[in-house]
Amino acid sequence: MMSRTKQLMLLNRLVQAIPIMILATFLVFSLLKLVPGDIAITIAGENATEERIQEIRELYGLNQPFLVQYGNWLLSAVQGDFGQSLLSGEPVLDTISRVFPNTLFIVVYAVILSVLIGVPLGILASSRPNSRLDGAIMGASSLGVAVPNFWLGMVLVSIFALTWNWFPATGFTSPGVSFTAALWFATLPAVALCTNGIAEVARQLRSSLVEIHSSQHVRTLHAKGLSPSVILWKHGLKNVSVNLLTVISLLFNKALAATVVVETVFAIPGMGNTIVKAVLEGDFPVVQGAVLAMVVTVILVNLVTDVLYTVLDPRITQV
Repeated sequence: MMSRTKQLMLLNRLVQAIPIMILATFLVFSLLKLVPGDIAITIAGENATEERIQEIRELYGLNQPFLVQYGNWLLSAVQGDFGQSLLSGEPVLDTISRVFPNTLFIVVYAVILSVLIGVPLGILASSRPNSRLDGAIMGASSLGVAVPNFWLGMVLVSIFALTWNWFPATGFTSPGVSFTAALWFATLPAVALCTNGIAEVARQLRSSLVEIHSSQHVRTLHAKGLSPSVILWKHGLKNVSVNLLTVISLLFNKALAATVVVETVFAIPGMGNTIVKAVLEGDFPVVQGAVLAMVVTVILVNLVTDVLYTVLDPRITQV
């Protein structure tokens, strides 16, 4: 049973999230209005009469003031109605339900790879600080942070897809259809997304563990005869778990944002690719609904992180 203090903390986080969601949707709504072109002409066709274009504007509310348009959309979104695509007529919620699982699968895959590779590298570097091994790992980590996701994605496609034919260059299979096929299609995109994450996990973990190993508490444990492995697992990693959780949650959010580029490179039918296409085609309802879904996802990840904080360290209960 969650304590009242923790319940108040989560309620406070939810209240703080509301203005963030409103601000995010308002900014996207505002920026879309700055996109060149008239969506009414796009829907009606270039050869449409002025009367037909005016009918389209009235039908979709495009002739109303900006704030009225935004208020109507926000009110409908709160009720679960994100509208319909201006071009295909498909409900936006159906579009999100179809493509968002693909994006989440790739992002989770990338975060798992970041942790599985970054944690051992961080531990290895911290075991021999200021050594050649430490320098090599930290140098590789700096390179991993600097390499752009889209460039690495194109390199991976060129080598592992087009040259060696180990993985597909484009496309995706839903994990609901075939989990193994989804892993096969998602491997290159996940690798392109996780290099930055591996570097961040390794660097943050190495820094935290070096600081802990040099503390008086750990020196006392060494003096008592505890083995380095026991000190690492029972004291080192336990003390850095909160910092590591923070890094992982930030990696998830960064990877989710980076899918806008990576999914375009690999032609994956996900949220990122959907947003890019909708922006280029002026399909405003799809962009607004997709961005709102991603903002809500980030907020939920932060809420889950806050809950896990209290599990890893019960002292964290301040509202």
